[in-house]
Amino acid sequence: MMPKTDLTTAPFAYEGLDRVIHEKARLGLLTSLMAHPKGLAFADLKQLCGLTDGNLSRHLQVLQEAGLVDVIKGYEGNRPHTTCRLTKSGRRRFLDYLAVLEQLVRDAAKAAGTTEKAGGKAEKAAGKDDGAAGRLGIQPV
Repeated sequence: MMPKTDLTTAPFAYEGLDRVIHEKARLGLLTSLMAHPKGLAFADLKQLCGLTDGNLSRHLQVLQEAGLVDVIKGYEGNRPHTTCRLTKSGRRRFLDYLAVLEQLVRDAAKAAGTTEKAGGKAEKAAGKDDGAAGRLGIQPV
């Protein structure tokens, strides 16, 4: 295991960008599940994220093994039914990830603002706000 990077000497290391979460499809899955705290059916996740059955199954397996998602298999009538939802720790990890991602965006906007001065847009983008979680109406657990 590699030692944690000292933020004072490597402020742009962004250690909190969790590779399990950072993959595009998994980022979409977690965002979908964050917006639906009671969970989503496999078919709904498949449609929302534009994934095939196989891709969705594999990404859910990775998220489940990491403790981010619960996959509940059962039946509705005679038909198999799979529901997926964020775990409590998965929700916390995703919110922590979003905070690091927001810092990355602020840092990039600030850096762009010092070199471009594009009509004030960079400075505005770098300003403080309620964060992605707040804009989505997501409350910390």
